[in-house]
Amino acid sequence: PPRLETFYMHCRAAYLTVFRSSLASISSKHQLCRVLQQAGRNPSQATLNKHWTPSTTKLNFDDFCEIVKNERPTEVHELMRAFRKMDINGDGYISHNELHIVLTSRGEKMAAKEVDAIFSLADTNKDEFAIFTILFPCPLLLLESTAEQCQIAALERLEADAKLKRQNFGNELDSPPKSLASTAVTVPQPPHKTEPDITLKKDSRSSSRPSSARSRRSSLSNAITMAASNTKSVKLAEPTSIQDWHHTCMKGSFFLEEDGGITSLQYRLTVPQTATVYLTIRPLNLSQRLEKPSSWMSVDTAVFVVSGKDTKEDSTLVCFTESRDKEKCCWKGELSAGTYCLLPFTTSCRLRKRTRKSVSKPVTLVNRTDTGELDLTRDFRGALSDIFEVIDLDGNGLLSLEEYNFFELRTSGENCDEEAWAVCKENFDTRKNQLSRQGFMELNLMEASERGGDPTDLWVTLEAMGYNRNLEMVEACPFLIDVYCEEGQCTLQPVSLESGHRILNTALQRSITARSEVKTLRGQENVLVYTYRGEHRISTVIANKTNQKVTVHVNNEQSKNCSSSRGMSVFAVEVPARTKMVCQHVLPINEHQEWTYNCVESIIPCQ
Repeated sequence: PPRLETFYMHCRAAYLTVFRSSLASISSKHQLCRVLQQAGRNPSQATLNKHWTPSTTKLNFDDFCEIVKNERPTEVHELMRAFRKMDINGDGYISHNELHIVLTSRGEKMAAKEVDAIFSLADTNKDEFAIFTILFPCPLLLLESTAEQCQIAALERLEADAKLKRQNFGNELDSPPKSLASTAVTVPQPPHKTEPDITLKKDSRSSSRPSSARSRRSSLSNAITMAASNTKSVKLAEPTSIQDWHHTCMKGSFFLEEDGGITSLQYRLTVPQTATVYLTIRPLNLSQRLEKPSSWMSVDTAVFVVSGKDTKEDSTLVCFTESRDKEKCCWKGELSAGTYCLLPFTTSCRLRKRTRKSVSKPVTLVNRTDTGELDLTRDFRGALSDIFEVIDLDGNGLLSLEEYNFFELRTSGENCDEEAWAVCKENFDTRKNQLSRQGFMELNLMEASERGGDPTDLWVTLEAMGYNRNLEMVEACPFLIDVYCEEGQCTLQPVSLESGHRILNTALQRSITARSEVKTLRGQENVLVYTYRGEHRISTVIANKTNQKVTVHVNNEQSKNCSSSRGMSVFAVEVPARTKMVCQHVLPINEHQEWTYNCVESIIPCQ
C-alpha cells in the first residue's frame, strides 16, 4: 500500500542520514539513538535499553523499521500539555528555578549544564524567567526542521542514485561460515527480524518494489495449499516389532544465538552391519507442571544423515527425517555398515528471537537460610534440574566429563580438564566417577558462594542455556534422538566437527533440490527456484547459474496461516554468481488448520 511504501521510504531516508547504506547495521546504542532521532522519535534511556540490551551486538534496518513502527513520535500537543502543567498561574512563563528542578530531578534527568544550554537558547529576555512560547516551540521546530531537511536530502539522494534506490532493506545474504574451535556447531539460518509474533507480517519491507510490468516479465508465482495435520494420514508409523530392535538414544538442544543463528551438537552414528534403521527426533518435554507445558514443544525438528569426509564437497546426503508420527519426525530405511554424521536441524520458523520483555525484578537465584548461609532458591533449583536433564546426553542420570564439557563450552567457552574434573569429584557428589544431579547443584552453589551471592555469573550461564530473567527457557529447544536398529547394535555419540555447519547447509540444499519442483524466473532462464513440499513444511532454494550476483525479491503476502523462517512476508535475497542458496522455510501457524503457501519471486534488475 502507498502508505506503507511511504513509511519505509522515510525510514530509509532517516537511516541514510546516519549510514551509507541500508544494508549497514546499527552497532551501538548511540547509533540507535541518532537514527531514531532522525526518524522523528525522541527515545528515552528506558526506550533505548529496551531495544539495545546488554547482549545486543547489532540491529539491521528491519529491526529499525519495527522499532520506529512501535515507538510513537512525540506529538507537539503532548509536550505543550507537559509544559502547561509547570505553568501554574497560566501566564505563559515558567521560572528558571522551577524548570531547572523539573528537568534535573524527574523522568530522564538532565545535567545542570544541559539545562543551562537550553535556557541560553530559549530565554530571550536574559532574565530568570523563560517565555513559554519561545522556550518550547523553537527548539522543537528547529529539531523537526533539521530532521526534515536531512530526510529530504536523503530522499533526493535515493532518487538520484538508481542503484541505491533499488537496494532493499537489511537482508544481506548469509554470512560466510565461521571456523569453529569447539564442538558447538552454528547452523546458518536465513537472516530474520527480531519479532515476538511468528506470523507473516502483512506489510512490505521493500522501499523499491519492482514495477508491476517488470514483475510480470521476470516473476514466478507458486501457490500450494496444504491440509491440516489432523487430516493427514501417517505415512511412516513406528514398526510393530520395535520393542525387539536394538535401541540407542541421545539428547541435545537447539540454542538460539544473538544473531538469529542456531547452535546444536552433532553426532556420530556407527552401524556395525547393514541393517534396517528407524530414526526419530522430537522435542523433549522438561515441564514439571502439567498446566504449563514446555513452550518449545511446537518447534519443528529434523535430522540429516550424511556420510563421507568432513568437508561439504565430499559429504553425501544419505537421508533425512521428513515423515511425521505425532510429535516425532521419522525416517526408516536401510543403512550400510559404516559411520555417519547426524545433523540436527530446525527451520527457525518457531524458534526465533522475540522482543525481550523488561523485567522489573528478575527471579531470585540465591537467598540466605536462617543460619545466614547461602542457598539456591527453589525456582533456580528447578531450572538447574532441567539443565541437568538437557546436558545428561545419554540419560543415565549422571554427567560424564565429556557431557560436562559440552555444558562448559556452551556457557563459558572453556573446557574442564582432567585436573579440574578431579577437584569436582573430590568436592561434589559423584557416582561411578560421574557428577550426580546433587553434585551439579552443589557446584552451582559453590560458584554463588565464591561471589558472595552475586548472581551475575549465574545469569550468564542461564542465558547461555536459553533462559530469560523470568527463568523461562525461551531461546532453546531440547530434543531427543532415538535410533532403533533391527540387526546389530548401533552406537551414537556427540562429536566435534568444525566444518559441520557447512555440511548441514549443503545437505539441506541437496535435500530440497533433489525432491523439488523446479521453475525458472520468466526472462531469467539461469535463475531457478526449487520448491520442496514436505509433509509439514515447504522450503525453497534459489540457484543462480549466471556469472553475476542476482537480487531476488520474495513476496509471501498472499500466503495464509503461514510462518516464514525469515520472519516477514516481503524480503530480498542476494545470490552470488554460480551459487545455490536456501531462500526460506515455511510452516503453518496452526497445524490443525489448512494453510496456503503463495509466493511470488521476481528479479530486481541491476544497473
